[in-house]
Amino acid sequence: MRLSSTTRFATLFAGLFLAFSMIAVDHADARRGGSFGSRGMRTFQSAPPTRTAPQPAAPVERSMTPNTAPTNAARQTQMSQRPGFMNGFGGSMLRGLMLGGLIGLLLGHGFGGLAGMFGFLLQALLIGGAIWLVIRLFRSQPARSREPAMAGASGRGGFSYRDASPRDNGNGRSFGIPNIGSNSQATSQVSSEEITLQQDDLDTFQRRLTEVQEAFGREDHATLRRLVTPEMVSYLSEELADNAQKGLRNEVSDVQLHQADIAESWREGESEYATAALQYSSRDVTVDRASGRTVEGKADEPTETTELWTFVREKGGDWKLSAIQQA
Repeated sequence: MRLSSTTRFATLFAGLFLAFSMIAVDHADARRGGSFGSRGMRTFQSAPPTRTAPQPAAPVERSMTPNTAPTNAARQTQMSQRPGFMNGFGGSMLRGLMLGGLIGLLLGHGFGGLAGMFGFLLQALLIGGAIWLVIRLFRSQPARSREPAMAGASGRGGFSYRDASPRDNGNGRSFGIPNIGSNSQATSQVSSEEITLQQDDLDTFQRRLTEVQEAFGREDHATLRRLVTPEMVSYLSEELADNAQKGLRNEVSDVQLHQADIAESWREGESEYATAALQYSSRDVTVDRASGRTVEGKADEPTETTELWTFVREKGGDWKLSAIQQA
C-alpha cells in the first residue's frame, strides 16, 4: 500500500516532534535535578538502601573526583567486543573467499570454479583453525593470571545494611541509624573505616537541609560557601548564574523533613563522611525576575522529594554538604 505525500509528511513531522520533545525533557531534568558532588573514595559506589530510599540512588554525573576504576559493566563490554575467529580475520577471509567464488561463477567459470573455491575454502579453514588454536593456547595462561586483578580492580567494598529501629530526634521526625559492625574486607578494599554518628550529627543534617535550600532560594552565596564544599559551591553557583541569565529566580521555602535515615558513615584519613537519605517537602517555584510571575511550579502546593545527601567534615570541623543524589 502506497502512502500519500500528506501521510508521509505527517508521519515525519510527528517523529521529529517526538524526538525533539524527548531531548527537551532530558535537558530540563538535568538542569532541575541531577546527581553531583563527591563522596570521597565512594563517589562512584552505590550507597546501601534504606527505608527512606529503598531503590538505588542515581549515579553521580558530575564530580571532581576522578573515576579511575573500571566497572564490571565496562569490563564485560570490553570482553564482548573482543572478536572471535569468525568475527575477526577468519570471518573477513571467509567472506572474501565466498565473494571471490561468486564472482568467478558470474564471470563464466561455472560450477567448476565454484568447486575450486570450495576446495580452497576447506584448506583455508583448516589452516585458519590451526592458527586460531595456537593463539588460543598462547593467550590462555596470561588470561588466567590476569583474572584476579580484574576482579578486584573496581575497589568496591561489600557494604551491608541492617535495618534498625528509628530514633526520634525530638520533633516527630526520625533518623534510622544502621547497625554497623566490623567489616574487614570492605575496609581493606576502600581504605576507609566505618564510624558511628551521634544525635547531634543527625540534628545538624536536618538543619543543613533547610539552610542550604533556603540559601539557594535567596541566592545567598556567602551562606552557601559556609554550608557546602567548594565543589558544591561551583555547581550551585553555576545553576544560579544560568537562572539569572535567563531572567529567572528559583524560590525555595517551607522545607519540611518527613523521614530520614543514614545509609552509611565512614572515615577516610582526616575526613569523615555520612550519606543520609532525606524525604522532604518544599515550596519550589521558578519566577520571572522582572514581573515576579510564576513560570514553573505551584507556590500553594508543596512538592515531595527524596534525595541522598552526603556530608563531610574535617577532624573537629563542621559538617558540609558534599554531594546530592536523586533517589
